[in-house]
Amino acid sequence: MTSSILVLGAGMVGTCTALHLQQRGFDVTLVDRRAPGQETSMGNAGLIQREAVEPYAFPREPGFLLDVVLGRGAQVHWHARGLWQMAGALLRYLHHSHPRRHALATAAYSRLIAHATMEHAPLIAAAGAQDVVSREGFRFVFRTAQAFDQAAQRAEDLHTHFGVRSQAENTAQLAQAEPALQKPLAGAVHWLDPWAVHDPGALVQRYADLFAARGGRWLTGDAASLQVQGAGWSVHTTEGRVQAQQAVLALGPWSDGLIRTLGYRFPLFIKRGYHQHYTPPMQVRQPMLDAERGFVLAPMQRGLRLTTGAEFAPIDAPPTPVQLAKTDAMARELLDLGQPLPEPPWLGARPCTADMLPVMGAAPRHPGLWFNFGHAHQGFTLGPVAGRLLAEMVSGEPPCVDPTPYSPRRFG
Repeated sequence: MTSSILVLGAGMVGTCTALHLQQRGFDVTLVDRRAPGQETSMGNAGLIQREAVEPYAFPREPGFLLDVVLGRGAQVHWHARGLWQMAGALLRYLHHSHPRRHALATAAYSRLIAHATMEHAPLIAAAGAQDVVSREGFRFVFRTAQAFDQAAQRAEDLHTHFGVRSQAENTAQLAQAEPALQKPLAGAVHWLDPWAVHDPGALVQRYADLFAARGGRWLTGDAASLQVQGAGWSVHTTEGRVQAQQAVLALGPWSDGLIRTLGYRFPLFIKRGYHQHYTPPMQVRQPMLDAERGFVLAPMQRGLRLTTGAEFAPIDAPPTPVQLAKTDAMARELLDLGQPLPEPPWLGARPCTADMLPVMGAAPRHPGLWFNFGHAHQGFTLGPVAGRLLAEMVSGEPPCVDPTPYSPRRFG
């Protein structure tokens, strides 16, 4: 008898989870309030970051923290209510960011990242999505020689320990590679393994179309309506209440709100982020991170996308695009942005955990319920491997990666 399962959340992680469960013979219903890929998954820099073997730690430099408190710089912005609500999780985040504990998190995190491109590749091919993917890497650019030299050495260390490939580029090499730059920079680290996606939301939609073409069902519904029904779970959709034997929560930044109704108190928090599109007279050739200012410029089908750093604010707080205004000015120091498209800035939220590792596995106190969230900055990168690993756990297959570090039970 075919086992039925609901997957709540049609972002990159949820859609890939649905695909992998479907491949293993499950009768899968994918449910979201919006079309696939239209929330957090569409608003990022569009990078499949094979090089991102280290999770983002809480910055510990006193000067940086003082700048954050005083509102200087553009990498971090905060709301007082957000810091108050997140205080417990953020303190634990600081604790886990100690170099020794961060190294342990990196060991577990890097094992997932190692599968990033190899798990995306067959889905891209099956979904016919090669036209939105570029496989030429991306750059960290540096304004000062000291920062460039340190980064180049760090890149060599990462190659030694994790096998990620990069190439250091001096001022002249960077200017030749990116002629749109208006001023000479100290140099760049060109990461060779990542892939760039020129329409992130479209890639998720292609994966969802593949799921539907293979017989999967996608419905509009409200994840908050999830409830136990008989020996399984049900959720309200536009086609009525739909029931299945099992359910997966892959709701990204909205996961915490739902699991709280089930009695779970995990150290979760969000980092909000913004983007704006521009029409520059000359496009950059590959995505670039201004590593000393904390923003990304990425060529997209709709123009040049400028993305911001982290904003610590409640998920439902009104937009405060302070960072976007600052990064606009900083980006114009590097190239002619042209005019922004006549639309409001996009705002989304990254789902984070205090120990910097995703939550993947069986819900500790609810049989038939599974968690797959908390992928922070890398849900777009990790969606396929996270979906595969969760599907392997559900089906009882040998896992491609040891899932122990990501278990929900680590939070008690």
